[in-house]
Amino acid sequence: MNGKTYFSPVDIALVSVFCALWIALNLTLGPLGFAWFGLPIFCDFSVFFTLLLVTWVTGKFGTASLVGIVGSIIILLLRGVPSIIGFAASAILFDILMFTNNHKIHLKTYNIIMAALVTVISAYFAGIIIGILFMYKPLDWTTIKWALTFWGGWHLIGGIITVVITLPIIGVLEKANVRKIKSA
Repeated sequence: MNGKTYFSPVDIALVSVFCALWIALNLTLGPLGFAWFGLPIFCDFSVFFTLLLVTWVTGKFGTASLVGIVGSIIILLLRGVPSIIGFAASAILFDILMFTNNHKIHLKTYNIIMAALVTVISAYFAGIIIGILFMYKPLDWTTIKWALTFWGGWHLIGGIITVVITLPIIGVLEKANVRKIKSA
């Protein structure tokens, strides 16, 4: 059995670490955002901070989806909040959209712009899914408009906040060659 697998043991370990980070941030920061502001913006930071980092460090399709799905299942089991499924769906969309830059986040303008666009699009998508499916309103045009404007808009702002905080952190990590530790 000498065949090389798609995910190395290091990739699996990194996915596990970022699943734990997803869970920890969603159990702490997410509720704080609602307690302090009544808004989901810290939920988005919890999710997309983790997805950007795992994508940056592994550079592989599937890692963001795994983190989103596994993390969401555990959050659902711990808190029983079904809206986390919207973030699992957005993690899959994030993973698919990251094909635009081959799952690479480098200090190149194109990669940074694409990572930022993918993040805000995925955050907006999460807001729409959560607004339509989990805000316990009948599914009609008013609910859809509310999801497209209020929920989608606030999640979009959460995605923008995440980009403003996370991409400079990735830039610092990139300049420090932290990713090379993975291959050492």
